[in-house]
Amino acid sequence: MQQTETQTSGGPPAGTRLREYETIYLVRPDLAEDLVDKIVERMRGIVQREGGKVIRVENWGKKKTAYEVKKHLRAVYLRFLYLGTTKMVAEFERNLRMTDDVLKYQSVKISENVDPASRQVEPDVKLPGDPEVPEGRAAREPEAFGGDDRGFEGRGRDLPDEAAIEGDTE
Repeated sequence: MQQTETQTSGGPPAGTRLREYETIYLVRPDLAEDLVDKIVERMRGIVQREGGKVIRVENWGKKKTAYEVKKHLRAVYLRFLYLGTTKMVAEFERNLRMTDDVLKYQSVKISENVDPASRQVEPDVKLPGDPEVPEGRAAREPEAFGGDDRGFEGRGRDLPDEAAIEGDTE
């Protein structure tokens, strides 16, 4: 009877061994916070519907990406830690792929043969992310090739005096 209750609550059946996975995905940086939460809840529902168990969800906030991802230099980073099967991970990734607001994702198997009853659900974490750089700040101007002193000032390099060039002789 207890096994039936466990299955109806969306968790894994008692005695089932699952794998532990981590999926990190990037969401568009201009997305409102409530829409990010909506995506998180949708993904949490998929894990539970497929018989998995969400261990922890971390929102790392808006951070700068290492390179441009779908024309964005920043993204909201989210980390899901969950227990499930390979079929469930495929469904999880399929839903991420179909969501237009998700820029990129990666899933990794952490461990195998985990008892869901032994893993406690941890509270969700929301981090502030990196501070925003103001948009109005002008980009650094590139220096002209072969600038004024080219870094040789005071290094003993024999450069003619400006007075000698102009024709001023002593």
